[in-house]
Formats: sequence, C-alpha cells, structure tokens
Amino acid sequence: MASARRIQFSVGLMVLVGLGLLLTFVFFLTQSRLTGSSTVLETYLRESVQGLEVGSPVRYRGVSVGRVTAIGLASAEYRRPEGVPFANAFQLVVVRFAVDLQRVGDIPAAEDAVKLGLRARLTSQGITGVSYIELDFVDPDQFAPSTVPWTPAYTWIPSVPSTVAQVQTAAETVMRQLQGIDFATLFSNISTLVVELRDEAKALELAQAVGEATALLRDFRRIASDADIPGVVSELRATSAALRGTVDSPDVRNALSSLAAAAQDLRRTAARLPGTVTQLEAGVRGVRGTTGDLQADLAPLLRDLRATTANLRETTEALRRSPSQALLGAPPPTGAGR
Repeated sequence: MASARRIQFSVGLMVLVGLGLLLTFVFFLTQSRLTGSSTVLETYLRESVQGLEVGSPVRYRGVSVGRVTAIGLASAEYRRPEGVPFANAFQLVVVRFAVDLQRVGDIPAAEDAVKLGLRARLTSQGITGVSYIELDFVDPDQFAPSTVPWTPAYTWIPSVPSTVAQVQTAAETVMRQLQGIDFATLFSNISTLVVELRDEAKALELAQAVGEATALLRDFRRIASDADIPGVVSELRATSAALRGTVDSPDVRNALSSLAAAAQDLRRTAARLPGTVTQLEAGVRGVRGTTGDLQADLAPLLRDLRATTANLRETTEALRRSPSQALLGAPPPTGAGR
C-alpha cells in the first residue's frame, strides 16, 4: 500500500514538473507578446521558403530583432472571392513575424519605413540550409512594392528576391536568350566574315607591295638617269689602278720590309727586357748597399773633422787674443803690464 502511494506521488510529481516546464517554454515564446513590446508584421514571398520554420529569427542587418510566428499560403490565408480569376498573387507565401520594438529602437512608422525602402528578404545561413527573414533598406525605386488583391491582416512589409533567387532569375534569363540564338548561322557568318577579311587583307597587302616596288624602281631609274654612271665607273677604275700601282711600288715594298724588320727587332728586344730589368734591379740594390757602407765610413770622419775644426777655431781665437802665445808658449803674466 505504501509503495503504491509512493509510485502515485512520483508520477504526480513528474506530471507537475512537466507542466511547469511546458508553461515556462510557452511563457518564453510568448513573453514579448504578453509584455506588449512586439508587433506582428507580414510579408509575401514568391520563392520557395525551404529551410524557413516557425521560430526562425528575423534580423535587421545581422541583429536579431524578432522571430517568425506563422508561415502559410496566400490562397489559404486570403480566400479568393467568387468570380475573381486565380492571379499570381494567390501563389505567394505569407510569412508573419513578430518584431521586438525594444530591440529595434527609435525608427519611423512601418508605412514611412516602407516608403524609405524597408524590405524583407529570405536569406540562407551558411551552407546548413537554415533560412531566416532579413530586414534592410534598399533603393525604393529599384524595388517598388507590388500590389495584392486583398487587405493585409497585419502591417505589410514588401519583399525583395533573395540573392539566390536573383542569381537564378538572371541565369534563366541568360539561358532563354542563349536558346534564342541560332549558333549555326552565327558561326557560319563568322567564318564567312573571317574568309572575306583574309582575302581583303591579302589583296591589300599585295597591292601595297606592288605599289612600293614600283615606286622603288621608279626612284632607281631617276637616280640612274641623273647620275653619270660611265664616268663614275671610269673614275673608280682609275682609282683602283692607282691604288694597285702604289701598293706594287718598290718604296711601299721597302717600307713594309723595314716595318717587318723593326717589328722583329722590337720582338727580340722585348724578349731580352726581363733579363735587363733583373740586372738593373741587382745594380740598384748594389748601389744602395755601397751607399750605406759609404755613409757608415764617412760618419766617423765627419765627426773628427768637426772636432778638428772646433780646435782650430779655438786656437785661432786664442792667437787673436794673445799673439805672443805663439812665441812664449803661455799667456803673459797678469802683473807685467802694471
């Protein structure tokens, strides 16, 4: 009995904890709506919203400002009135999202922001395939808002194609244009044009070459007619004969023989020049040694000569002061003159 009560108590406690967690999660998701600090906006996308889920972030230039609250088809959200044809507008995807005004800050009203270029764009996050709604300002003239045949339930933010959609649209446009080109006819015309250009270039080059050759021959003829060709040839022959006679004369031959002999003597002299230089260096070294010995021998003689000259100078000075010294041999007594 006690074990049964314990099990019931445990089960009840788990149910209460689960309810608490569920309420906490719901409160976390609806906190901004309960506090009244968020506003619900909607946009319409013409492309696939693969990867976009309820709860996906809404970002303004990379800053998270809200979350996606609902995703549906326009044909289900806004019923087509009776008699109205199924237009392209009913093929759009309706995306509603809540934006936290406290995170947005001080911005103009939604209608004024739309006039300034506020647009919504579907953006993929990396290569994971996860998508989110990005809000940003673009050129309002380039991306003008389109009209829809219903009254939006919430404030409407026009959308612009995503980068992937723009690239895909451009690629499809290029492919359609390429499909409309007749490549066979284009290549045939290009080949014909290349052949014609080659023929014209050949004809132009041949005509130009013929014209230049004709002008060159005309210049040669004019020069030949203006110049005295026979006289020039005669002068050249006379000059050549004179040069040949000068070269064959005995004087030129003797001069060439003398130059050859002089060159031979110069060559022999140059061959003996190293020995002569060696002998000259030995003589210079001998002269340097003799000069050194002579200086060594003359040094004592010069010293003796200086001493003898000094003694002679003293003797002369003494004779000048006392001439009788030469006869008496000694200076006169000091009291003789008294």
